[in-house]
Amino acid sequence: MVGASGVEQGNRLKKRFFGCSKDDFFPEESFKSWENYTRALRETKTRLKDRLLARSFDQLELQEVRARSQNQMKKTLNWFDLLWFGVGGVMGAGVFVLTGQATRDDAGPAVLLSFLIAGIAALLSVLCYTEFTVELPVAGGSFAYLRVELGDFIAFIAAGNILFEYIVAGASVARSWTSYFATLCNHDPNDFRINVSSLAEGYNHLDPIAVGISVIICVAAALSIKGSSRFNSLLTIAHILVMVFILVTGLSKANPANYKEFAPFGVHGIFTAAATLFFAFVGFDGVATLGEEIRNPGKDIPIGLIGSMLIVITTYCLLAVTLCLMQPYSQVDVDAPFTIAFQAVGLKWAKYIVALGALKGMTTVLLANVIGQARYFTHIARTHMAPPILSIISQKTGTPVNATVVMTIANCIVAFFTSLDVLANLLSISTLFLFTLVSIALIVRRHYVSGDTSNPDRNKLIFFLVLILSSSIATSVCWGLNVTSWIGYVITVGMWFLATLGLNLMVKQARKPKVWGVPLVPWVPSASVALNIFVISSIDGPSFIRFSIWTVVLLVYYLLVGLHASYDAAKEFEGKGGTSSQANIEAGIVRNNEVETTT
Repeated sequence: MVGASGVEQGNRLKKRFFGCSKDDFFPEESFKSWENYTRALRETKTRLKDRLLARSFDQLELQEVRARSQNQMKKTLNWFDLLWFGVGGVMGAGVFVLTGQATRDDAGPAVLLSFLIAGIAALLSVLCYTEFTVELPVAGGSFAYLRVELGDFIAFIAAGNILFEYIVAGASVARSWTSYFATLCNHDPNDFRINVSSLAEGYNHLDPIAVGISVIICVAAALSIKGSSRFNSLLTIAHILVMVFILVTGLSKANPANYKEFAPFGVHGIFTAAATLFFAFVGFDGVATLGEEIRNPGKDIPIGLIGSMLIVITTYCLLAVTLCLMQPYSQVDVDAPFTIAFQAVGLKWAKYIVALGALKGMTTVLLANVIGQARYFTHIARTHMAPPILSIISQKTGTPVNATVVMTIANCIVAFFTSLDVLANLLSISTLFLFTLVSIALIVRRHYVSGDTSNPDRNKLIFFLVLILSSSIATSVCWGLNVTSWIGYVITVGMWFLATLGLNLMVKQARKPKVWGVPLVPWVPSASVALNIFVISSIDGPSFIRFSIWTVVLLVYYLLVGLHASYDAAKEFEGKGGTSSQANIEAGIVRNNEVETTT
């Protein structure tokens, strides 16, 4: 059953998008008049103190918050759909580009190990996501997980950054789609773009094809999630077949002599390449936003998420081995490694197969991107941190049409004007920042339950978390400064090990997973935190600047709008006895789990 207040609020929201009134965007009491808004601003300090660490509850996210969308999403997806959404959302053009630089400049043939390291780091994050998604199958994905465990404020900052990254990623892939399409047509990419000399360099090649493919994907995503899933599955399976073709054809030209010098750049080069290649695994988090549309979350989500990542890791490793067997690592092209490799062995025609495979991969990535970002935005709007009209689920299609359209418009604007060079500089730490927070949230979820966990255990949990974070940061700083002495790493990694061991031995777990749980907690999420922070240390300076600037923008919006809207929404719910009842429900669930575990 859905919450009464959510239904009432849903009835106040109109189903239309264009031509709507102010109340569709700002229905809260603080925005009814300028006098109310001025009063709200004067209370900012009090409200911020109230909401800063305010945590939601599982049942609140699953019932009351979901009810604010008027209609429910259709539960039509199974493990097969999730499996191919995971593969399609991750396996895009990245492997065709990143592998070249990582092989030639960083790792050599040992790029195989780099792919394994990056894949394991991604898999650790996938495991953390899986437990949350099974227990909280809602459209908000990591935003909802962080709201429940780390509070509204951290969830908003994390979600705001990941939405921006989705826009940048969507625009990048759309521009790349034009480039690969031009390759298939034997044209330069700019032949298909409109040159406007009056605009600044980097923004003067307008890309109507990128806009067109984004709009087509938007229509497909808005019409039907099951239809989108079938389309994605067909394209992804075709993409896998192209990968098989590349492997079989490439291995027929293999030269084992190319593996004589396996790791020419040593261990440092292997890890540097792993940091670069990690981004070839990013995209799985969008699958977590499909939680509301899954028939059997307990069974389908673990198979879909973990299975898809294992397929991706295996495929990437095989592609890396094939590339290095075809060509000496020193001759691998940085920009188009597989295309040039096929040309070098006399198979110039195969570049069209490679381009076709990349094109198929980018299409599914675009689809997974817009589906994921729309569902993130939908759940953010349900909490009133974004205009609640964007939370509406279409009764006819069962999809968040408003959020899908808005996010596509943002993607199209960026993709239409901005070159790939500029977009590449916007790659940031946001995704890794989010993965780190989700891993921390899982540790908190297992070891802390409000009202049940004692103050000494809570304080020990905080202490060990601080040690895990500080030791992980110290290790990444040593790496970033190119420290060659092993003593520094022994100290920092040793501190991480002792902190995790102390957490495992001295703080009892207050909650057990109801259906599916991450094994070896806290070791797995703690290792995920350490690896994610390690990869962050290899990211360029402009990304940190972008992260800081965008976070400041988010803070300004939160203090002026998001804080007051979410505060009013929370107080309206609390006024109807929501908080106490939900707290009782949550506490009851925890105690029942403990009884079941004991018996």
